[in-house]
Amino acid sequence: MQSGVPPVLPGKRQPKADITVAAVGNGQRTPARIRRLELPSQTILRVRLRAEAPFRYFAGQFVSMFREDGVARSYSLASLPFENELELHVRKIPGGAMSEWLHHKAQPGARLWLRGPAGNCFYLPGNTEQPMLLAGAGTGLASLYGILRDALRQGHTGPVWLFQGAVTDGGLYLTRELTELERACPNFHYARAVLHGSNCVGGAGASEVGSLDDCILRRFPSLAGWKGYICGDPPLVNSLRKKLVLAGMASKAIYSAAFLPSVTRRI
Repeated sequence: MQSGVPPVLPGKRQPKADITVAAVGNGQRTPARIRRLELPSQTILRVRLRAEAPFRYFAGQFVSMFREDGVARSYSLASLPFENELELHVRKIPGGAMSEWLHHKAQPGARLWLRGPAGNCFYLPGNTEQPMLLAGAGTGLASLYGILRDALRQGHTGPVWLFQGAVTDGGLYLTRELTELERACPNFHYARAVLHGSNCVGGAGASEVGSLDDCILRRFPSLAGWKGYICGDPPLVNSLRKKLVLAGMASKAIYSAAFLPSVTRRI
């Protein structure tokens, strides 16, 4: 699965006839070129693009990206709207048509096309003093990284907590950037949880060993009055949403993006 695939909707329906699937968002394709490719971890690639036409979006939304041969994937936007480059985070998937190409063959200058944006997982200004919780795992961090920086840029003064989860410390990325941002912004706090590790809880710069929801609820047994953003795979998003609601967070105050496994598609 790639970051930014449209949110999963509850419930199942069996179609009674052939169906046609149409992409959400703006139907027009915007040409773009790869500017930079960076590896913040062994499995995550930061792809920076320059759109060749005006491209408006909110940080945290997702776009569909097309290669010349028609292969397409959806990814979340980690960049801010005023920045010169669009930033996407791509997890390497063995055999993945797009991810393998981006990780091993793509070069700066390669041309792609974007369609979108879409999605409602982005920062909504208004109550700047409201406590805010962001939680996710894997490339769910892409949306959260954009939302976090957008909130701080727009003057959010309430406490903002970002909880990043992974199986091991090797699954975490952008820890240096987030730690530096924590030092620079007094109201921002960064915590990370790994299921398997040896660091002690509370150690300086250490990951907490345990599940992401335990890491959150140990600190905040009550989340009444908070706003939440959750990004990651569907089981994580669905489970965490339920636990945040049980802890007092209003369901309507939770914004989420659940990422489905990718399938090859040509549009």
